Amino acid sequence: MFPRRMIVFPTLTLIVGLAVAIYLGVTSNIAVAQDEEPEFTTDFRLEDCKFHSKGENPYFFLKPKYQLKLVGVEENDEGELEEILLVITVLNETEDVGSVKTRVIEEREWVDGELVEVSRNFFVLCKPTNAVYYFGEDVDIFEDGEVVSHEGAWQAGKDGSRAGLIMPGTFLLGARYFQEVAPDVAMDRAEHTEMGLNVATLAGNFAGCVELSETTPLVPDEESIKRYCPGVGLVFDNGLELVDFGVGIFDVNDTDDSE
Repeated sequence: MFPRRMIVFPTLTLIVGLAVAIYLGVTSNIAVAQDEEPEFTTDFRLEDCKFHSKGENPYFFLKPKYQLKLVGVEENDEGELEEILLVITVLNETEDVGSVKTRVIEEREWVDGELVEVSRNFFVLCKPTNAVYYFGEDVDIFEDGEVVSHEGAWQAGKDGSRAGLIMPGTFLLGARYFQEVAPDVAMDRAEHTEMGLNVATLAGNFAGCVELSETTPLVPDEESIKRYCPGVGLVFDNGLELVDFGVGIFDVNDTDDSE
């Protein structure tokens, strides 16, 4: 599925690109020629942040025990339809990545009732911008109940990896930035393509939602669409639709709730 693209004149593209660059605290990655598209930002002035492992911005939450449940049907490589279940849980757990204490968000994915992947993702909130940054993830990939791979795992500060931006505190249409900066491992990037959307899901109808197009230079032909709604978070993930959300609505790993 491909998102609806904005059509803008070159001069407006330049202005939007420069505005986004100023907001994100970097101009070196923005193309200045009118016939060039803005590049994806990789530098975020993290030295200006005061990090918090709890908190929220309008579209992304680091509140312990907050959970999202999304379901959908996807076609596999053999052309067969598979039922997908994705449960996202903000754990009562932190992870130190270098000198930064991050919040752990666990994602569990099932295909036709079989657990296929568990990832522990490391996020942190930046004050005063209220942006949420992504500092890495641990990954377990399963086959027949056994862990067979850790493909996609990375941490900022290791092997040339750096933190990426998962959700800015203010949504600016046209913004482009890397969500993960782990060379040859994970290089997901986002572009803000829509805002002010009304989104209907099985969990309810939501207003003021935003849409992101996610791509990666590691697999140039792939594109994923995500939609986030204020006060809820992720409601649509490339075909998966939100069916339930809230605090403590599924089993949670209760460990530690330190700040």
